[in-house]
Amino acid sequence: MTLPNRIVVSPMCQYSASSGCATDWHLMHLGQFCIAGPGLIMLEATAVSEVGRITHGCLGLYSDANEIAMARLLSFMRSICPSKIGIQLSHAGRKAAVRLPWAGVKPYRSGSSPLDQSEAWTTVAPSSLAYQEGWHVPEALSLEGIEEIKQQFVDAAVRAVRLGLDLIELHAAHGYLMHQFFSPLTNTRTDAYGGSLENRMRLTLEIVSAVRAVMPDTMPLAVRLSAVDWVEGGIELDDSVQLCRRLRDLGCDLMDVSSGGLSPLQKIPLSPGYQVPLAKTIKQETNFPVMTVGLITEARHAEDILTKGEADLIALGRAFLTNPRWPWDAAKELGTQAFYASPYERLQPKQEV
Repeated sequence: MTLPNRIVVSPMCQYSASSGCATDWHLMHLGQFCIAGPGLIMLEATAVSEVGRITHGCLGLYSDANEIAMARLLSFMRSICPSKIGIQLSHAGRKAAVRLPWAGVKPYRSGSSPLDQSEAWTTVAPSSLAYQEGWHVPEALSLEGIEEIKQQFVDAAVRAVRLGLDLIELHAAHGYLMHQFFSPLTNTRTDAYGGSLENRMRLTLEIVSAVRAVMPDTMPLAVRLSAVDWVEGGIELDDSVQLCRRLRDLGCDLMDVSSGGLSPLQKIPLSPGYQVPLAKTIKQETNFPVMTVGLITEARHAEDILTKGEADLIALGRAFLTNPRWPWDAAKELGTQAFYASPYERLQPKQEV
């Protein structure tokens, strides 16, 4: 897959789907980014099952109706720009069945309060450990349940391939199901999926292998990883390096390196580009192409990361929400050209002869 540039719109949950189906909000939200032609636009975390949704409003790819609605969305996006389009397949595990962000209930942080019992569904996880006090306690997955979830990822990937998406990313970060299996903080199993690092990485490796098997060889497969938990006793960077080496051997093509999200006890040292060193280490230790993300907002900062070889792609979230034409401003600042959708071509800067 060849990208027109190294700018990526990060997957950003909108909580605006209807029974997992994309709506007009998604046309507006994603269409605005198409106008300025970033290299890759990632759809938000897309659940592989109803119970894998974070909220009632999360996007899904587990039904024919979901697939039809997404086909409409993709057709619209492709009519505007040459950007490649990727999808992030996800299962929220114990972090499912929560309220919409704008319906948060104190004392929980907005977007992190569980649904009332009457609205919630039964959540699943590697172990029966709640996200925090006051949350629902998930059911520990049986071996049969694990097999079912693996098949759900495969089925969603088959739909993604059929839709003609350019890239599939598997969400193994931010405290969702695969991350829950990987971290010793949330995985206290004593079977083949718990205990040792080898066992804790097993689910992620098996899902990657199964999904890769139903994808065309020419279609890239990425994994978003929380490289560290930022909690004592949790995942350390060396654990993630070992997982990435195994993922590379299974045919994974890109690591999307993030961090945190597993525990409310995390202490994250926030600053511009704070996750870049994690991506840089994984790139150096595994010879893996990497995407970095996290408080990168300035064009020259992004360009420096690339020129120093610390990452291969730059993903932006909040910066695009604030300025959907970010690639235009970056191109002006860096003295190069950007894509302008045809109705906006008149806005292109005049070139000196």
